[in-house]
Amino acid sequence: MPPRSNPKPKATGGGSRPGPARGGPGGGGAGRGGGGIGLASTPSAGHITTVGVRRPGYGSGGNEVDVLINAYPVTIPQANIHHYDVIEPDVARRIKVLLVRQLQDAVAPEVFSPKVAYDGEKNIFAARELSIGSGRFDVSLPNPRASSRPPKVYQIRLTKVQTINPELLQRFSEGTQSQDNAVQTAITALNVVVRMAPLDLAANPASTSKTNYAFDARSIYVNNEVKAIGGGIELWRGYFQSIRPSIGRMIINVDIATATMYKPGPLISLILEFLGQNNVSVLAPNQLQERQRSSISRFLSGLEIITPHTETGREKGKERPKKIKKATREGADALMFTDKEGKQVSVASYFRKLNMPLRYPNLFCVDVGRGGAIPLELCVVPPGRIMKKEVPTELKKAVLDFATKKPKERLQSIEQGLPVLRYTQSEYIGQFGMQINTSGGPLRVKARVLAPPALLYNPKSRVKKVVPRDGAWNMVDKQFYDPKRINRWVIVVYSPKQRFNDTHVANMVQGLQAAASKVGMVIEEKNPICRWENGQANIGQQLLNAGKACFDKNNKAGGPDLIIAVLPDNVQDFYNAVKHFGDIKQGVATQCLRSSKAFRANEQYWMNVLLKVNVKLGGMNLIPEATPVSPIQSIPTLIIGADVAHPPPGLEEAASYTSVVGNVDSNAVRYIANIQVQKGRVEIIEDLKEMVKYLITSYKSYQGAVEKKPPTSGPKRIIFYRDGVSEGQFQHVLDQELPMIKAACEETKTDAKITLIIVGKRHHIRFIPVNAQLTDDARRGNCAAGTVIDRGIGHPTEFDYYLLSHGALLGTSRPSHYSVLYDENRFTADSIHALSFALCHVYARATRSVSIPAPVYYADIVCARAKIHFDPSSVEASETGTLDSSQLASALEAKKKAFRPLHPTQANRMYFS
Repeated sequence: MPPRSNPKPKATGGGSRPGPARGGPGGGGAGRGGGGIGLASTPSAGHITTVGVRRPGYGSGGNEVDVLINAYPVTIPQANIHHYDVIEPDVARRIKVLLVRQLQDAVAPEVFSPKVAYDGEKNIFAARELSIGSGRFDVSLPNPRASSRPPKVYQIRLTKVQTINPELLQRFSEGTQSQDNAVQTAITALNVVVRMAPLDLAANPASTSKTNYAFDARSIYVNNEVKAIGGGIELWRGYFQSIRPSIGRMIINVDIATATMYKPGPLISLILEFLGQNNVSVLAPNQLQERQRSSISRFLSGLEIITPHTETGREKGKERPKKIKKATREGADALMFTDKEGKQVSVASYFRKLNMPLRYPNLFCVDVGRGGAIPLELCVVPPGRIMKKEVPTELKKAVLDFATKKPKERLQSIEQGLPVLRYTQSEYIGQFGMQINTSGGPLRVKARVLAPPALLYNPKSRVKKVVPRDGAWNMVDKQFYDPKRINRWVIVVYSPKQRFNDTHVANMVQGLQAAASKVGMVIEEKNPICRWENGQANIGQQLLNAGKACFDKNNKAGGPDLIIAVLPDNVQDFYNAVKHFGDIKQGVATQCLRSSKAFRANEQYWMNVLLKVNVKLGGMNLIPEATPVSPIQSIPTLIIGADVAHPPPGLEEAASYTSVVGNVDSNAVRYIANIQVQKGRVEIIEDLKEMVKYLITSYKSYQGAVEKKPPTSGPKRIIFYRDGVSEGQFQHVLDQELPMIKAACEETKTDAKITLIIVGKRHHIRFIPVNAQLTDDARRGNCAAGTVIDRGIGHPTEFDYYLLSHGALLGTSRPSHYSVLYDENRFTADSIHALSFALCHVYARATRSVSIPAPVYYADIVCARAKIHFDPSSVEASETGTLDSSQLASALEAKKKAFRPLHPTQANRMYFS
């Protein structure tokens, strides 16, 4: 139920509300520990604290509709939950789970009846207080070897931590309880409880089911639906579940999930498929390049394999998996070790003595740690081993195709997966007094569909204003708001001339010029220089030579304004090199085209190309019309998008990349970017103060030089959209990043009120329309662009909302989750909803609204393109592989030294578009 002391406020003309600042440090009651703003009608609510801003009220704009959410109501337990800390030996998580199961089933069943819920790490939750005595238990696992030696004994210690009264979850959902550690622990406990039944089923050795299971932190995957996609990878369908607090109740969010798995079977077959080879001899060390061996090591690291040859004398199927560390540099016939007799022997000769001669003794081995090396032919990959690595680019489409489902299909798949999650059969859920009601179907909540903003084009256009429909519009009869002129340009073709010849180039030039005239752009040079080049040569010199040729052809009037590079398909290295030597080093705008797309392209294609080219040259494609609810133009506003990009999974890189992108114009459509290098896997933006100072200074400079504002003018509002931050890091953002933003304002003498909003995309909430007539497209069946929900599934006390701002092209649309952490501008719910929705329409590269505000989208792109700031021939431009701690610091310094900042000519342009 909603907080009773927060009546719905009326929106003011400025989209803000008067009063003291809210949120975070210095924000009174809105920050954690701030007190102050309570729920007046609830006696115990005066002390309520929050991480972010307290919800100021609910939105009322737009047309109300009903939608389904992929979540189900959860009945909160009535009895206390007893929390125990588990101190165990330092062993793998899988072994810990087996030890606790053995503890409950065989060692002390009288203590652990009914069974407890264990998270696999440090926490046990029990529905009753345990009589644990001293808390020390000796546990051993059955020895799989036919050996007279006694099994190893592990000592497990349990300590009572706290007793949790689940009533606090009810109070929290009703807005009368702070989100403290006890609340978070109670939520964690319920999540552990709901996971136990499927975990037990999967681990039950007596099960006759042929179904295999795999798990990660929140999902369970089953092999009922599997698709092999090549590269040694297969996909499994799974089910995500997470209990979450919501307004007035607890819910469990259930969604389909996809896991990338190593393809089961002989390890040799897996590696050959990964390499795209079928000849076993290529796995001999003298046939492998070091880059290939490193690539194989990265692919295999962490993979658990079994060695069936060692099952002699064991109970079949009890083989304990071994985890691969890396690939060896030597073959089995050359890799030496010291045997039990103290003699140096090769791996191949060792197995020959065991009467197990190797069929392929010259192939490399896999290192499984502690000096162990196993020949490839003796290794087997069991089913259900999750690959925690980045999927190769060429396979990502296959993953997307497998994971994509339309809303109704997605809901049907979720309902079909409920038996796997075993909510009604779980003894754990029952003994904890929980109920998960799935019989009534998914939750039905109230949503609103916001009106899209009107978008303005050039006054010379036949159509000067457009209102998007279903999140889309087109360029018919419209000219760019501020079209730019191309005086001189060159074309460099890296596709073979027999595939992209003079005729294709002539058609390309004609098509680009015809489209340019329709959108208001003028291309002065009608016959640009075109050169075919070999991409294996020096691309930087090739682009420089093309620029010099353009300079000479035009009587030394100047070099090119634009370089168009026609590239082969799926060659990322070409792209990085062109962007590095063009945008970064030479300061010339570049536009890369795929030869297969530019070949006989239609007018729509060239229109899309010009959307990017125009803003790269400093133009503006459109501006949003000012509205009284969410004005951008009337109050000088700097809108910043910020993101951090970390190394991909499985790669221990030294560096992460941070970016901030902010507007310089009064319409919030022209943006500039700043990117930096920092320590790997650090989420907080370390150089944020200097980066924001750069944006503020650039904003003031543009306002004075271009918009002719007074020299002292600067932003009066800073709206900071932060991407990629988990809920557990919200307080860190407030404690560390917000002070840097304030310091940047102070040092630039900028008196701006700050609003800080987290934009979340990595969640599993989905909207399914109830009425098919209210969808964006009957074929896709998604909710309409502009669907916003701030009731029913939001945070019980904090200012958050879900906004579906785009029309999906494939599958089920993912709404973005916005959490307002700090707000000196006193935005109402309606005004912040409208502002965020409007910013999703100014993304320059498309005539569609996008899923997140344009500056956040741009920041994500800038981070993703960090590699273009490194010379393509340098080591720093490539993945450096696994680094130990002693190498990380020097590697980071090398990265920073090799990082080349953007050329000054491009620094004030949208080179990232």
